[in-house]
Amino acid sequence: MTTPSAQLPTPASRPEPEASAPLRADSVADSAGGLTFDIVDLVLPDPADWNAALVLRLRGDAEGADEVRLPLSPAGERRVRAVLPSTVALPEGRWDVYVAVGDERPRRLAPGLNDLRSLVDRRPGPSLSPLAVCIPYTTKHGNLSLRSWLRAPHAEAGELRVADGTLTGRGRLYRVERPVAWLSGAVVRARLRRDPSVVLDVPVTADCADFDFSLAYADLAAHWDGGQDVWDLWLARADEGAEAEGRETAEAATDTTPAARPPVARARIARILDDVVDKKPVFAYPALSLVTDRGSVRVTPYYTADNDLSVRVEGA
Repeated sequence: MTTPSAQLPTPASRPEPEASAPLRADSVADSAGGLTFDIVDLVLPDPADWNAALVLRLRGDAEGADEVRLPLSPAGERRVRAVLPSTVALPEGRWDVYVAVGDERPRRLAPGLNDLRSLVDRRPGPSLSPLAVCIPYTTKHGNLSLRSWLRAPHAEAGELRVADGTLTGRGRLYRVERPVAWLSGAVVRARLRRDPSVVLDVPVTADCADFDFSLAYADLAAHWDGGQDVWDLWLARADEGAEAEGRETAEAATDTTPAARPPVARARIARILDDVVDKKPVFAYPALSLVTDRGSVRVTPYYTADNDLSVRVEGA
């Protein structure tokens, strides 16, 4: 006998929602990074022929090749559920969320209630697989979307302090086999975005998988020549360099298995292990004014649209 919690929702079991009311999905995150989506009042044309799915589409993919379908199943009266397990790693990007029923055209979902408390200060366990992060959010048009990251290795930014003309930061390295060996002799590398051949290295102080660094603003400002400069911050292994970077690019284009490849020698410093999908307007740091041979500048650390850590140098 079918229990009430396993009954399929039917049009007769609940009132018909207004045509103008968008379907909403509640989102709950688990401690491993997986997501559960619940949709209430989804009308099925033929409950006996169960064919419904939550559809994730990678934004900007015109061909539709990057599409993930998660089957919807009963989850109590008037409610259906789809699960995105932490073991399913979405390629990095922004994913729009739809619901598809039978042969009907998929419809965009609006966000319902989000419970993302498990993502706050998340500490992933040891693993050599890429670190997968997925955060639901509301678009500017009021739709439900997901922002995903897939990083290996990953350098998670922690506390940042600006004092005495220096940016002092702390972070943690994930997804490497031997973090102590990886961080031995490692540096934080600031790379000038307009001329990637220009880099500034500062040593890190490591404690197991944790690392600290201090970056003097004057060293960045010395390269300023008007306009705006952006320096992207990387955590780089001692043997990382132009030669290693070229080798990794070539290996990525081959069929070499991950186990046969040498460890990646650098990781973009970013902050993705929490529930804030867009750090830029939330984590604001003070600008510091400096005087250079070419004029006065303001130097400001910030998080990019991808939540990567960078430093901006511009005329004051």
